Amino acid sequence: MISTLTAVWNRVFGLLGRVSMYRLVLFALAALAVIAFGLSFTGQLAAGPVELVVSLAVLAVSIVLVDAVAQRLLGRAWRIESALITAFILLFVLRPTLEPWGLVGIAIGGAVASASKYVLAWQGRHIFNPAAVGATVLTLVSIAVPDLGSSWWWVGSPLLAGPVAVLGLVVLLRTEKVRVVAIFLVVAIVVGFLRTVVQTQSLGLPLDVGLTFSQLLLQTPFLFLGAFMLSEPLTLPPRRWQQAIVAVVVGILAGWPIPLGEVTLGQERALLIGNLVAFLFAMRTAVRLTIVERTAVTPTVRELSFRAERPVRFAPGQYLELEVPHPHPDSRGTRREFSILSSPAELPIVRIAMREGSQSSYKKALAQVEPGDALAITGIWGDFVLPRKTTTPILMVAAGIGVTPFVSQLRHLRLAEEGRDVVFVYVASGAEELAFRDDLEAAGIPVIVITREEPASLPAGWRWAGGARLDADGLLALVPDIAERHAYVSGPPALIAALAPALDRARGITTDAFSGY
Repeated sequence: MISTLTAVWNRVFGLLGRVSMYRLVLFALAALAVIAFGLSFTGQLAAGPVELVVSLAVLAVSIVLVDAVAQRLLGRAWRIESALITAFILLFVLRPTLEPWGLVGIAIGGAVASASKYVLAWQGRHIFNPAAVGATVLTLVSIAVPDLGSSWWWVGSPLLAGPVAVLGLVVLLRTEKVRVVAIFLVVAIVVGFLRTVVQTQSLGLPLDVGLTFSQLLLQTPFLFLGAFMLSEPLTLPPRRWQQAIVAVVVGILAGWPIPLGEVTLGQERALLIGNLVAFLFAMRTAVRLTIVERTAVTPTVRELSFRAERPVRFAPGQYLELEVPHPHPDSRGTRREFSILSSPAELPIVRIAMREGSQSSYKKALAQVEPGDALAITGIWGDFVLPRKTTTPILMVAAGIGVTPFVSQLRHLRLAEEGRDVVFVYVASGAEELAFRDDLEAAGIPVIVITREEPASLPAGWRWAGGARLDADGLLALVPDIAERHAYVSGPPALIAALAPALDRARGITTDAFSGY
């Protein structure tokens, strides 16, 4: 069962990975807006079709204008996708209207949301979810000027619950935040149920358990809040356990809104508090890097060395998101994720590796970056880290450029003089594409090489295992003691899916799938 789920998940991830995360979120929100527009003609939603169209137009104009001015002043490339995502989210959070003062309030919410990305930021990374900031500020201002309107969260309609769940799941699969949002939903619904129990008992009313749970799931904005706002990578901390803490905090506050005068700590304010907790975990992961050197590792792989301008912290095996602004980006956008190649001991030097040959606009732009140019890391994430228990035997399986996180881990083990029982299986298209051989040899571990042709020479402790393909049966034959080892696999989703039946027998499984660049 686990192997089947692993295979299915990696094939889905490989498919979704062809579109940039930001563009996929934009498409999902746009689809949800179209569905809401269609349903609005039935009169069963809180807003009519004209109200939706006009409110979205006002949001888009106000957000795009502020974004354009800020980007011009800061000398950055304009990111229209980010502006439109914020506009669509606020469309579902604020109250659509045709009233003049209400439209002014919507414009204020949009403008504040956009400005927050630059004003409430740390080292180029915004601290709070922009839409949550815009909705909160408008709600607070509306206490003095009620005609401006406030947050309304009309997206929490039973008619929209299905579309939100389906489109949200697509987004969460792409961002790999299904587990985090599931924790949030469970906590929010359970806490909301407890709140309802307390309220009904205090009023002496009967409680319908089934109806209460269905209302909490279908008639609250929890699904939308989790899938499209809590899941935003830029406002989540790097490690899974840290993300779980944020999910619990937001779930408790959203499920049981605490009254504070004329407002409560519910929904967007709950998310803002969660964002602040996340920032405390991740405040040292968004920095600028200056490229120092570009080195050829194999005929198709290049190593890029950067110098961090500020202190940065990461664990061996984690990845960074590197932004390379360039005109006319393709569907993958201006950001990519790269496993960190270097060890923390090498800081302030940070190294990554990339495979050349791709025709993506991003790869072409990165190939033109020269020594001395500065780029931004928008964050560092990942749980592809070795077990704390050093006596746990390890199996590492790398395909092509998937060797990079293992190089970081092995460099760290060697520099820290930490001994581990490791078996390394290395799949490459050809002998000339076996990257970072010196690092693997220095690690002093057995390495099993799988390439089309037999390498002319291999270091002591290495052996060639034949052709360039590896399947589950082949892995079991190469590593007969796999049941005793924690398996780490880094490579294309298709490879991980193919190895799933063998990995199911391992002591544990940790994967690092990538869909190419």
